[in-house]
Amino acid sequence: MSLVELRDIRKSYQLGGETIHALDGVSLDVEEGEFLSIIGPSGSGKSTLMHILGCLDSPTSGTMQLDGTMIHNASQSQLAAIRNKKIGFVFQFFNLLPKLSVTQNVELPMIYGSVSSKERRERSMRALEMVGLENRAKHRPSQLSGGQQQRVAIARALVNDPKIIFADEPTGNLDSHTGEAILELFHELHRKGRTLALVTHDPEIAAVTPRKIEIRDGKIADQVDARLAGMDRG
Repeated sequence: MSLVELRDIRKSYQLGGETIHALDGVSLDVEEGEFLSIIGPSGSGKSTLMHILGCLDSPTSGTMQLDGTMIHNASQSQLAAIRNKKIGFVFQFFNLLPKLSVTQNVELPMIYGSVSSKERRERSMRALEMVGLENRAKHRPSQLSGGQQQRVAIARALVNDPKIIFADEPTGNLDSHTGEAILELFHELHRKGRTLALVTHDPEIAAVTPRKIEIRDGKIADQVDARLAGMDRG
């Protein structure tokens, strides 16, 4: 069984009396330990797909399974618990709380998960060590560079040891050099066995992942798996 299984996922919206088909019959498997990108232009459906994969939204029809749990018919409270325990999120604009320290920002998912203060501190420091920011634990976000803030966001995504991490345009608010460093950090996490999915409109970003899924008009238009291509060449 795959870590994530989507079958014939459809998502429709009503807009000004018109029905918009954001996703139109998407089926997709994600294996544990994969590093993939979801790419497509604005309006292609890639963000809707990420929201459904990340349990931030529910499909109009179709089925979804995550780590053995059926998601498509889960309640809002069940979805919240799944997001907290099984999914990590990294966003373009970091989404750090400015009045909290780095450590306190990283601890936030554990507060929602009712983890003791002692364990929160220990786990947050381990997560900061993973991203090379343990020496910035007491700083505020405003005292950090953009790249450092994104590393804090990655540490926050890691702290509950999720099954999968979704990163939505994670380098979109960074200069090219800092963005490359963040992508290298994702590669390092992948080498350590993490399952990662990047959502991007940038072909250069998508090109760094072993597997690329292109979304157009709410459908999977193309898939490229560099691992399989390498096997074919061999």
